[in-house]
Amino acid sequence: MSLRERILPEQTMTARPSPSPETPGGRRTGKRSSGSRWPVTGALALLLLVGMTALGPLLQGTGWWWLMAVEAGAVFVVSAGIRSLGPRPWVVPLAGAGVIVGSVTLLFGGGTGLLWLVPTGDTIDRFRTLVESGIASVQSQGTPADPETGILFLLCIGAGVIAVLMDALAITLRAPALAGLPVLVPVGVPGLILDNGAEKLTLVLTAAAFLLLLRIDVLGRRGGVTAGTGEGIGIAGSRGPAGRSWSVTGAFLIGGLGIITALVLSIAVPNLPGDGRVGGRATGPLLFGDGVSAMVNLGQDLRSSQAGAALHYRTSAAQPPYLKLLTLDRFVGPSWTARLEPTNTGNTVDAIDRPPGLSAQVATTEESTQVVIDGVASAWLPTPGAATKVSGLVGDWYWNGPTGTIASTNSSTRGQEYTVTSLALEPTPEQLRAATGRYPVSVESSLRLPRSSPLIIEQTARAVTSGTTTPYDAAVALQEYLRGSEFTYDTTAPVEDGYDGGGVDVVGTFLEVKRGYCVHFASAMAVMARSLGIPARIAIGYLPGSRSSDFIEGRDRFNVDAHDLHSWPELYFTGIGWLPFEPTPGRGTVPSYTQPAGQSTPLGGTVAGAPSSAPRPFDDPGQALSTGSGAAKTPGNDAGTPGRVALILGALVVVLAAPGGIRLLRSRRRRRDLARGTAGGADAWRELVDTAVDFGVSVRATETPREFAARIGALPGLTGTGGAAAGAALARLLAAAERHRYGRPVAGAPQPALLGDLDTVSTRISMGASTAVRWRARLLPASLWLFLGERGRAPVTDA
Repeated sequence: MSLRERILPEQTMTARPSPSPETPGGRRTGKRSSGSRWPVTGALALLLLVGMTALGPLLQGTGWWWLMAVEAGAVFVVSAGIRSLGPRPWVVPLAGAGVIVGSVTLLFGGGTGLLWLVPTGDTIDRFRTLVESGIASVQSQGTPADPETGILFLLCIGAGVIAVLMDALAITLRAPALAGLPVLVPVGVPGLILDNGAEKLTLVLTAAAFLLLLRIDVLGRRGGVTAGTGEGIGIAGSRGPAGRSWSVTGAFLIGGLGIITALVLSIAVPNLPGDGRVGGRATGPLLFGDGVSAMVNLGQDLRSSQAGAALHYRTSAAQPPYLKLLTLDRFVGPSWTARLEPTNTGNTVDAIDRPPGLSAQVATTEESTQVVIDGVASAWLPTPGAATKVSGLVGDWYWNGPTGTIASTNSSTRGQEYTVTSLALEPTPEQLRAATGRYPVSVESSLRLPRSSPLIIEQTARAVTSGTTTPYDAAVALQEYLRGSEFTYDTTAPVEDGYDGGGVDVVGTFLEVKRGYCVHFASAMAVMARSLGIPARIAIGYLPGSRSSDFIEGRDRFNVDAHDLHSWPELYFTGIGWLPFEPTPGRGTVPSYTQPAGQSTPLGGTVAGAPSSAPRPFDDPGQALSTGSGAAKTPGNDAGTPGRVALILGALVVVLAAPGGIRLLRSRRRRRDLARGTAGGADAWRELVDTAVDFGVSVRATETPREFAARIGALPGLTGTGGAAAGAALARLLAAAERHRYGRPVAGAPQPALLGDLDTVSTRISMGASTAVRWRARLLPASLWLFLGERGRAPVTDA
């Protein structure tokens, strides 16, 4: 019978359409079935295209979206085209995977692919480099990030994989409601990174596209018989009192659940602390685990009242060293970010070149530092400046000469114990004043400033350095100005006044307000130096920490926690290289080469003119400074963390339990109606069919109820010992269903016998199934998708 004949009570069952040709496995052939899937393919593409817009706040421009759109569109079109040829179902996802491989080889293979489409060994090597570059770019950039080639490569593959999964779920597996799950990846990422989560409009539009997909799928199933819809096995009856379409109800139910879940996750999921840049709000992916956050926004951490241990060390250095992690040396828009370069696997840490630009005439002292990591989980290694050798590391670690950093491609700092041999640079003021001349080409990029830089930056820099004659004297003047009495160290004012961060726009406000913390001071000195033609960059790492009473082999132990996280500027001088400065009042150590002869600034002290309100020396054990990373907070430090975790877990439980819960409610409603006499044999039969489908019994498009009953009777649970009673109960259920269709039984009488028979057969079906099948039937009932794909599944009356 046709779907329309089966669901409309006023229609009589006078004719039955000819069954469409099928393969022995029950799969439909011919163009009608496959062609009806093109609207669903279009709805899938629309859903993914809308969902991808959620990544907009994380990436600059729109080119990345068009690339993802082309990739996803190619997968959808090719998959639909292959499906129209009637191949085996597994061929279609395989074809989609082939589209992904061919397209990325064409777009990113650099001509290394065979016929530009088939990857070769060189192509695989190039892909490996792009993956490493993309991951490093994601880790080190902020938001909105510059979508460099590595990021575009990852986005392109991601869009293709999501498209393949959506197509397979919605069409191959006939579960369109599950096709919304892969879209949660691009939709959910902003909720993990941005303070405000994903944009609400994007969530609403994505949910609307999801509902449209479900509706189009329902309409497609009405228009033509397709395998797996369950047509021909139901018993027609009158529609429910409200006469509504339960497929639409189910679609809105699932769609509403998706909207609520997305909103809950967007609000509840704590954004990962830190920023992909120094100059912006805290909106970056987690990079350093329990120690530091990606492209640190120190403002959050300065205002944190607690911090866990990061590391401890012993050193032969006369002055405890700063421990550098990361270098920010270029701008993306108005904000600082890190230079991204491919890893040179030849740069092993057992032999590190001398710092670039360092002349042999500059005095150096070799120092040894033994570091033990307590709580930092980072791909960057905390080391004293100018490291020449590192021993004792687990994993593959490589040094980068231009940035002065050490990083790993396959390991992290967690649990590491290592020894760093490094050079302490000791240039004299005379050497620094004589350090003039042309800068190397590799350093000239550290002179650039964004075009939109506020005028106050250069104006202030020139006013402060008026009368100086060398870059060195100008640098010292900038440092003394920022450490002077006009400026105040303050962690709250930037947030209250809305200029938190360290981008050039923020620096402009900072130079007017003159209140801030290390990010503001470091960024201000760096951009003012660049405005004067002095190469400058920002280093991220740890202050020397606090000295403990543990004294072994003539070396003190220094403890470093997340409150010691710090940023400072580095300036370049020809013939000497990069040198650190300390413009933040009351923090760290003023380098000896920037002080007048004979003057010494104690660890944690200030130079003349430092504000009296500056914090006490940080090596004081009682000092409760706030310069750590928000990522270093241990669970429980954030008062809102337990509640957020509970809310997230609750939302996940609701999502996972929703299919089984909906199925359980439908089953109980039917049994209740049978007990009350408001339902009859048709509803008992529908419940039995749904139970069989949940336990893996396939549905054939042209099968009659009696044929379907014969297949149920052959199930393991209904044969053998005890099977006779179940078989008799099955026969009574079938007879009651047929009487309901043809005999119009009188409504209003309870149906205890039907309830008993239904429970008997259902129990025997469950007993004959494996444990895995029983759990799948409870958690992911297949009949739910059958329910969403049909109309007229509401309870019927016997009237």
